[in-house]
Amino acid sequence: MPTSPRDTLLASSLLHTNPIPVTSEVKYLGLHHDRRLTWRMHIQTKRKRLDHKLRAMSWLLVHRSQPSLSNKILLYKCVLKPVWTYGIQLWGCAKPSHTQILQRIQSKLLRTLAKPPWFVSNLQLHTDFGISFVKAEIRRTSLLYHRRLAGHTNVLVAALSTPPNVARRLKRRWPSDLPP
Repeated sequence: MPTSPRDTLLASSLLHTNPIPVTSEVKYLGLHHDRRLTWRMHIQTKRKRLDHKLRAMSWLLVHRSQPSLSNKILLYKCVLKPVWTYGIQLWGCAKPSHTQILQRIQSKLLRTLAKPPWFVSNLQLHTDFGISFVKAEIRRTSLLYHRRLAGHTNVLVAALSTPPNVARRLKRRWPSDLPP
């Protein structure tokens, strides 16, 4: 007989008399969720996956490789960018320290592709190549997502486009809160 609320929860976590394991992190549809939705594990996994893909494509992206700079940028946009932008509407509200991890790898990658002199800023690289910063990409994708929801024919789905008027805890931000 369960005596505490935790024992009751664990005793009721059965599926056909098989216990359901309790974990603090779960992967669902390619997104890593933890119990507090910090997105730390998801962003770390994306960082590792980007490193792995970059190593696999290094022979194409190094300075002396055959493809032109525009083709290297096209490879980045088609192969590497979708890795970190998947699910951005959800994990875009992660702490800035987590999203800066992805910004750093994006800036390093652009420097690897272009091999600019040391005095060229990351802002100049992003501007020249037409690649937005991670924060701007989060904002843009979030706004597009909310516009799509607002124009939906289902009334319940359209109602999701307006954020609820609730007091936010712990200075949590939504992707639509980011400055343009």
